[in-house]
Amino acid sequence: MSPQPSERYLRGMQRLHDVDGDAGVAVVAQLAASFPDFATYVVEFPFGDVYARPGLGLRERELAVVAALCALGNAAPQLKVHVGAALHVGCQPAEIVEVVMQMAVYAGFPAALNGLAVVRDVFTAHDIALPLPQTA
Repeated sequence: MSPQPSERYLRGMQRLHDVDGDAGVAVVAQLAASFPDFATYVVEFPFGDVYARPGLGLRERELAVVAALCALGNAAPQLKVHVGAALHVGCQPAEIVEVVMQMAVYAGFPAALNGLAVVRDVFTAHDIALPLPQTA
């Protein structure tokens, strides 16, 4: 018999679902099939503790995550998940593009170019046509 999930875990799973819907839960389930302890850490700390804090909404948190993952330059799979999550929590496609373009200034053109490639793939999967309409 397995132990009861912790309050952090339950809170984290709810927040994960709020952020990324069933797709996020599926990613954790896939990870848990091979690495259950690490899957628990992924749910409890980022989602059960950090994402559950007051002060920022999910839109702002996801824009920050997209920027950070893009700036890292070596986290394309995670960036893909979080670009999808940003759309899921209501970020507009133009906002996501602008955040990634901004990373050219702080993380360099290669990081921004790689980030835009991920954005293109995610947008294609979500039937978001590129280029985006120009706004004033």
